[in-house]
Amino acid sequence: MPPTNTVTYRVTLPDDVHPVTLFGARDEVLRTIETGFPGVDIHARGNIITLTGPVGDVTMAQRLVEELVPIARTGTPLTPDAVQRAIGMLTNYSASPSDVLTANIVSSRGRTIRPKTLGQKAYVDAIDANTITFGIGPAGTGKTYLAMAKAVNALQSKAVNRIVLTRPAVEAGERLGFLPGSLSEKIDPYLRPLYDALHDMVDPDSIPKLMAAGTIEVAPLAYMRGRTLNDAFIILDEAQNTSAEQMKMFLTRLGFNSKVVVTGDVTQIDLPGGVRSGLRVVQEILDGIEDVAFCRLTSADVVRHRLVAEIIDAYERWDERQGSQERTHRGPHRTERR
Repeated sequence: MPPTNTVTYRVTLPDDVHPVTLFGARDEVLRTIETGFPGVDIHARGNIITLTGPVGDVTMAQRLVEELVPIARTGTPLTPDAVQRAIGMLTNYSASPSDVLTANIVSSRGRTIRPKTLGQKAYVDAIDANTITFGIGPAGTGKTYLAMAKAVNALQSKAVNRIVLTRPAVEAGERLGFLPGSLSEKIDPYLRPLYDALHDMVDPDSIPKLMAAGTIEVAPLAYMRGRTLNDAFIILDEAQNTSAEQMKMFLTRLGFNSKVVVTGDVTQIDLPGGVRSGLRVVQEILDGIEDVAFCRLTSADVVRHRLVAEIIDAYERWDERQGSQERTHRGPHRTERR
Protein backbone atom coordinates (compact mmCIF):
# COMPACT_ATOMS: atom_id res chain seq x y z
CA MET A 1 0.00 0.00 0.00
CA PRO A 2 1.21 3.58 -0.66
CA PRO A 3 2.11 5.68 2.41
CA THR A 4 -0.88 7.32 4.04
CA ASN A 5 0.51 10.79 3.41
CA THR A 6 0.58 10.23 -0.37
CA VAL A 7 -2.01 12.24 -2.28
CA THR A 8 -2.99 12.82 -5.89
CA TYR A 9 -3.94 16.26 -7.22
CA ARG A 10 -5.06 17.16 -10.72
CA VAL A 11 -4.62 20.51 -12.40
CA THR A 12 -6.72 21.30 -15.47
CA LEU A 13 -5.20 23.87 -17.80
CA PRO A 14 -7.49 26.65 -19.05
CA ASP A 15 -8.49 26.62 -22.70
CA ASP A 16 -6.34 29.66 -23.57
CA VAL A 17 -3.08 27.95 -22.50
CA HIS A 18 -1.81 25.31 -24.92
CA PRO A 19 -0.34 22.31 -23.08
CA VAL A 20 2.89 22.43 -25.10
CA THR A 21 3.45 26.04 -23.99
CA LEU A 22 3.33 24.96 -20.36
CA PHE A 23 4.90 21.51 -20.61
CA GLY A 24 7.85 22.68 -22.69
CA ALA A 25 9.63 20.89 -25.53
CA ARG A 26 9.76 17.17 -24.77
CA ASP A 27 8.03 17.93 -21.43
CA GLU A 28 11.21 19.65 -20.14
CA VAL A 29 9.18 21.95 -17.86
CA LEU A 30 7.48 18.98 -16.21
CA ARG A 31 10.81 17.20 -15.79
CA THR A 32 12.27 20.34 -14.16
CA ILE A 33 9.36 20.42 -11.70
CA GLU A 34 10.02 16.74 -10.87
CA THR A 35 13.68 17.59 -10.26
CA GLY A 36 12.65 20.44 -7.94
CA PHE A 37 10.24 18.17 -6.04
CA PRO A 38 11.88 14.70 -6.23
CA GLY A 39 9.08 12.99 -4.31
CA VAL A 40 6.40 14.00 -6.83
CA ASP A 41 5.43 11.96 -9.89
CA ILE A 42 4.01 14.09 -12.70
CA HIS A 43 1.94 12.83 -15.61
CA ALA A 44 0.26 14.87 -18.32
CA ARG A 45 -2.62 13.77 -20.49
CA GLY A 46 -4.31 16.30 -22.73
CA ASN A 47 -4.78 19.45 -20.67
CA ILE A 48 -4.73 17.65 -17.30
CA ILE A 49 -1.62 17.38 -15.10
CA THR A 50 -1.67 14.71 -12.38
CA LEU A 51 0.62 15.12 -9.36
CA THR A 52 1.20 12.24 -6.94
CA GLY A 53 3.43 12.19 -3.85
CA PRO A 54 3.78 13.43 -0.27
CA VAL A 55 1.08 15.96 0.55
CA GLY A 56 3.50 18.83 1.26
CA ASP A 57 5.49 18.41 -1.96
CA VAL A 58 2.38 17.87 -4.09
CA THR A 59 0.74 20.97 -2.63
CA MET A 60 3.82 23.03 -3.49
CA ALA A 61 4.10 21.53 -6.98
CA GLN A 62 0.41 22.22 -7.60
CA ARG A 63 0.88 25.83 -6.57
CA LEU A 64 3.87 26.08 -8.89
CA VAL A 65 1.89 24.77 -11.87
CA GLU A 66 -0.91 27.22 -11.12
CA GLU A 67 1.67 30.03 -10.95
CA LEU A 68 3.14 29.00 -14.31
CA VAL A 69 -0.22 29.24 -16.07
CA PRO A 70 -0.44 33.09 -16.14
CA ILE A 71 3.24 33.23 -17.10
CA ALA A 72 2.61 30.93 -20.09
CA ARG A 73 -0.43 33.03 -20.97
CA THR A 74 1.81 36.10 -21.48
CA GLY A 75 3.96 34.24 -23.97
CA THR A 76 7.03 34.28 -21.71
CA PRO A 77 9.17 31.26 -22.63
CA LEU A 78 9.07 28.67 -19.84
CA THR A 79 12.65 27.41 -19.94
CA PRO A 80 14.10 25.04 -17.32
CA ASP A 81 16.10 27.99 -15.91
CA ALA A 82 12.95 30.09 -15.52
CA VAL A 83 11.14 27.19 -13.82
CA GLN A 84 14.06 26.62 -11.45
CA ARG A 85 13.96 30.31 -10.49
CA ALA A 86 10.20 30.02 -9.94
CA ILE A 87 10.73 27.01 -7.67
CA GLY A 88 13.28 29.01 -5.66
CA MET A 89 10.86 31.91 -5.25
CA LEU A 90 8.17 29.58 -3.92
CA THR A 91 10.26 27.39 -1.66
CA ASN A 92 12.79 29.91 -0.33
CA TYR A 93 10.75 33.11 -0.14
CA SER A 94 7.07 32.07 -0.40
CA ALA A 95 6.85 34.64 -3.19
CA SER A 96 4.58 34.52 -6.24
CA PRO A 97 6.56 33.73 -9.41
CA SER A 98 3.72 34.98 -11.62
CA ASP A 99 3.85 38.41 -9.94
CA VAL A 100 7.58 38.63 -10.71
CA LEU A 101 7.73 37.07 -14.16
CA THR A 102 4.73 38.89 -15.64
CA ALA A 103 5.79 42.40 -14.56
CA ASN A 104 6.25 44.16 -17.91
CA ILE A 105 8.76 47.02 -18.07
CA VAL A 106 8.99 47.85 -21.76
CA SER A 107 8.09 46.16 -25.06
CA SER A 108 10.09 46.58 -28.24
CA ARG A 109 10.08 44.81 -31.59
CA GLY A 110 7.98 41.89 -30.42
CA ARG A 111 9.75 41.19 -27.14
CA THR A 112 8.94 42.32 -23.63
CA ILE A 113 11.53 43.01 -20.94
CA ARG A 114 10.58 41.76 -17.48
CA PRO A 115 12.40 41.03 -14.22
CA LYS A 116 13.37 37.37 -13.94
CA THR A 117 14.15 37.03 -10.23
CA LEU A 118 12.75 38.25 -6.94
CA GLY A 119 15.76 40.53 -6.45
CA GLN A 120 15.28 42.05 -9.88
CA LYS A 121 11.60 42.69 -9.16
CA ALA A 122 12.54 44.45 -5.89
CA TYR A 123 15.11 46.52 -7.82
CA VAL A 124 12.55 47.59 -10.46
CA ASP A 125 10.01 48.44 -7.74
CA ALA A 126 12.63 50.54 -5.92
CA ILE A 127 13.30 52.52 -9.11
CA ASP A 128 9.58 53.27 -9.34
CA ALA A 129 9.33 54.31 -5.69
CA ASN A 130 12.50 56.41 -5.25
CA THR A 131 14.23 59.36 -6.88
CA ILE A 132 17.71 57.81 -6.49
CA THR A 133 18.26 54.05 -6.62
CA PHE A 134 21.54 52.17 -6.32
CA GLY A 135 21.72 48.73 -7.95
CA ILE A 136 24.74 46.93 -6.49
CA GLY A 137 25.65 43.40 -7.44
CA PRO A 138 27.77 41.06 -9.56
CA ALA A 139 27.85 40.72 -13.33
CA GLY A 140 24.82 39.20 -15.00
CA THR A 141 22.22 40.39 -12.49
CA GLY A 142 20.61 42.83 -14.94
CA LYS A 143 21.52 46.02 -13.06
CA THR A 144 22.20 48.14 -16.13
CA TYR A 145 19.80 46.38 -18.48
CA LEU A 146 16.76 46.80 -16.22
CA ALA A 147 17.69 50.41 -15.44
CA MET A 148 17.87 51.07 -19.18
CA ALA A 149 14.45 49.45 -19.66
CA LYS A 150 12.96 51.68 -16.96
CA ALA A 151 14.55 54.72 -18.63
CA VAL A 152 13.07 53.84 -22.03
CA ASN A 153 9.69 53.22 -20.39
CA ALA A 154 9.85 56.63 -18.67
CA LEU A 155 10.68 58.31 -21.99
CA GLN A 156 7.92 56.51 -23.88
CA SER A 157 5.34 57.41 -21.22
CA LYS A 158 6.57 61.05 -21.25
CA ALA A 159 7.45 60.91 -17.55
CA VAL A 160 10.80 62.46 -18.61
CA ASN A 161 11.98 64.36 -21.67
CA ARG A 162 15.36 62.71 -22.09
CA ILE A 163 17.67 59.88 -21.06
CA VAL A 164 21.25 60.54 -19.93
CA LEU A 165 23.60 57.55 -19.79
CA THR A 166 27.09 57.87 -18.37
CA ARG A 167 29.96 55.82 -17.01
CA PRO A 168 33.55 56.55 -15.99
CA ALA A 169 36.35 55.70 -18.42
CA VAL A 170 38.71 54.73 -15.62
CA GLU A 171 39.99 51.67 -17.43
CA ALA A 172 41.59 53.88 -20.07
CA GLY A 173 43.74 55.80 -17.62
CA GLU A 174 46.80 57.40 -19.21
CA ARG A 175 46.50 55.01 -22.16
CA LEU A 176 43.58 57.02 -23.54
CA GLY A 177 45.92 59.41 -25.32
CA PHE A 178 47.56 56.54 -27.19
CA LEU A 179 44.31 55.26 -28.67
CA PRO A 180 43.66 56.25 -32.31
CA GLY A 181 40.91 58.61 -33.39
CA SER A 182 39.05 61.56 -31.94
CA LEU A 183 38.13 61.89 -28.26
CA SER A 184 34.64 60.46 -28.89
CA GLU A 185 36.17 57.50 -30.74
CA LYS A 186 38.59 56.89 -27.88
CA ILE A 187 35.82 56.99 -25.29
CA ASP A 188 33.36 54.92 -27.34
CA PRO A 189 34.62 51.45 -26.24
CA TYR A 190 33.87 52.33 -22.62
CA LEU A 191 30.31 53.38 -23.47
CA ARG A 192 29.62 50.45 -25.80
CA PRO A 193 27.71 48.34 -23.20
CA LEU A 194 25.22 51.21 -22.82
CA TYR A 195 24.74 51.42 -26.59
CA ASP A 196 24.23 47.65 -26.77
CA ALA A 197 21.46 47.71 -24.16
CA LEU A 198 19.87 50.72 -25.84
CA HIS A 199 19.76 48.96 -29.21
CA ASP A 200 17.79 46.11 -27.63
CA MET A 201 15.01 48.47 -26.55
CA VAL A 202 14.83 51.28 -29.13
CA ASP A 203 14.58 51.04 -32.91
CA PRO A 204 18.24 51.27 -34.00
CA ASP A 205 17.31 53.52 -36.92
CA SER A 206 15.81 56.11 -34.57
CA ILE A 207 18.73 56.23 -32.13
CA PRO A 208 20.92 58.65 -34.18
CA LYS A 209 17.97 61.05 -34.50
CA LEU A 210 17.20 60.85 -30.78
CA MET A 211 20.87 61.47 -29.92
CA ALA A 212 21.14 64.36 -32.37
CA ALA A 213 18.07 65.95 -30.74
CA GLY A 214 19.50 65.44 -27.24
CA THR A 215 16.66 63.12 -26.27
CA ILE A 216 19.20 60.39 -25.57
CA GLU A 217 22.70 61.30 -24.45
CA VAL A 218 25.56 58.88 -23.87
CA ALA A 219 28.66 60.51 -22.43
CA PRO A 220 31.63 59.94 -20.12
CA LEU A 221 31.16 60.93 -16.50
CA ALA A 222 33.59 63.83 -16.86
CA TYR A 223 31.07 65.53 -19.18
CA MET A 224 28.53 65.78 -16.35
CA ARG A 225 30.45 68.38 -14.33
CA GLY A 226 28.78 71.78 -14.00
CA ARG A 227 25.38 70.66 -15.31
CA THR A 228 21.88 70.43 -13.80
CA LEU A 229 19.74 67.70 -15.32
CA ASN A 230 16.00 68.41 -15.21
CA ASP A 231 13.21 66.18 -16.58
CA ALA A 232 15.69 63.37 -17.18
CA PHE A 233 16.23 59.70 -16.39
CA ILE A 234 19.93 59.47 -15.56
CA ILE A 235 21.94 56.25 -15.31
CA LEU A 236 25.48 56.03 -13.97
CA ASP A 237 26.96 52.66 -14.90
CA GLU A 238 30.14 51.02 -13.52
CA ALA A 239 29.91 53.34 -10.52
CA GLN A 240 32.46 51.30 -8.56
CA ASN A 241 35.07 53.07 -10.70
CA THR A 242 34.14 56.54 -9.48
CA SER A 243 36.03 58.28 -6.71
CA ALA A 244 34.14 59.71 -3.73
CA GLU A 245 34.44 63.18 -5.27
CA GLN A 246 33.11 62.03 -8.65
CA MET A 247 30.14 60.32 -7.00
CA LYS A 248 29.26 63.52 -5.14
CA MET A 249 29.63 65.52 -8.35
CA PHE A 250 27.33 63.15 -10.22
CA LEU A 251 24.59 62.97 -7.58
CA THR A 252 24.46 66.74 -7.28
CA ARG A 253 23.59 67.01 -11.00
CA LEU A 254 20.05 65.93 -10.05
CA GLY A 255 17.44 68.43 -11.16
CA PHE A 256 13.66 68.72 -10.89
CA ASN A 257 11.44 65.87 -12.13
CA SER A 258 14.46 63.64 -12.67
CA LYS A 259 15.28 60.12 -11.59
CA VAL A 260 18.75 58.63 -11.01
CA VAL A 261 19.87 55.01 -11.10
CA VAL A 262 23.45 54.15 -10.12
CA THR A 263 24.76 50.67 -10.91
CA GLY A 264 27.99 48.93 -10.02
CA ASP A 265 29.84 45.90 -8.70
CA VAL A 266 32.08 46.59 -5.70
CA THR A 267 34.04 43.38 -6.38
CA GLN A 268 35.33 44.73 -9.73
CA ILE A 269 37.01 48.03 -8.88
CA ASP A 270 39.60 49.27 -11.40
CA LEU A 271 40.67 52.41 -9.55
CA PRO A 272 44.38 52.96 -8.89
CA GLY A 273 45.70 51.95 -5.49
CA GLY A 274 44.79 54.28 -2.63
CA VAL A 275 41.64 55.65 -4.30
CA ARG A 276 38.52 54.54 -2.45
CA SER A 277 35.50 53.67 -4.58
CA GLY A 278 32.75 56.27 -4.50
CA LEU A 279 30.20 53.45 -4.61
CA ARG A 280 31.53 52.05 -1.34
CA VAL A 281 31.64 55.45 0.35
CA VAL A 282 28.16 56.55 -0.74
CA GLN A 283 26.55 53.57 1.00
CA GLU A 284 27.86 54.93 4.30
CA ILE A 285 26.99 58.55 3.56
CA LEU A 286 23.43 58.22 2.20
CA ASP A 287 22.24 55.23 4.22
CA GLY A 288 18.88 56.04 5.81
CA ILE A 289 18.12 59.09 3.68
CA GLU A 290 14.52 59.15 2.47
CA ASP A 291 13.85 58.71 -1.26
CA VAL A 292 17.23 56.96 -1.74
CA ALA A 293 17.21 53.17 -2.09
CA PHE A 294 20.06 50.65 -2.06
CA CYS A 295 19.23 47.36 -3.82
CA ARG A 296 21.78 44.59 -3.41
CA LEU A 297 21.58 41.85 -6.01
CA THR A 298 23.35 38.52 -5.52
CA SER A 299 24.36 35.43 -7.48
CA ALA A 300 20.74 34.27 -7.06
CA ASP A 301 19.77 37.10 -9.44
CA VAL A 302 22.20 36.14 -12.20
CA VAL A 303 20.29 35.38 -15.40
CA ARG A 304 23.21 34.39 -17.60
CA HIS A 305 24.54 30.84 -17.94
CA ARG A 306 24.12 28.93 -14.64
CA LEU A 307 27.92 28.69 -14.36
CA VAL A 308 28.14 32.48 -13.93
CA ALA A 309 26.34 32.25 -10.57
CA GLU A 310 28.58 29.36 -9.49
CA ILE A 311 31.70 31.27 -10.54
CA ILE A 312 30.60 34.32 -8.53
CA ASP A 313 29.95 32.18 -5.44
CA ALA A 314 33.30 30.41 -5.85
CA TYR A 315 35.17 33.72 -5.99
CA GLU A 316 33.33 34.99 -2.90
CA ARG A 317 34.34 31.85 -0.98
CA TRP A 318 37.93 32.28 -2.16
CA ASP A 319 37.96 35.94 -1.07
CA GLU A 320 36.67 34.95 2.36
CA ARG A 321 39.41 32.31 2.72
CA GLN A 322 42.08 34.78 1.65
CA GLY A 323 40.82 37.36 4.16
CA SER A 324 40.76 34.77 6.92
CA GLN A 325 44.32 33.70 6.14
CA GLU A 326 45.55 37.31 6.12
CA ARG A 327 43.94 37.96 9.51
CA THR A 328 45.54 34.78 10.88
CA HIS A 329 48.99 35.77 9.61
CA ARG A 330 48.71 39.27 11.06
CA GLY A 331 47.71 37.93 14.46
CA PRO A 332 45.88 39.97 17.13
CA HIS A 333 46.24 43.74 17.02
CA ARG A 334 48.53 45.04 19.71
CA THR A 335 48.53 48.56 21.10
CA GLU A 336 51.98 50.06 21.55
CA ARG A 337 52.74 51.22 25.07
CA ARG A 338 54.23 54.66 25.59
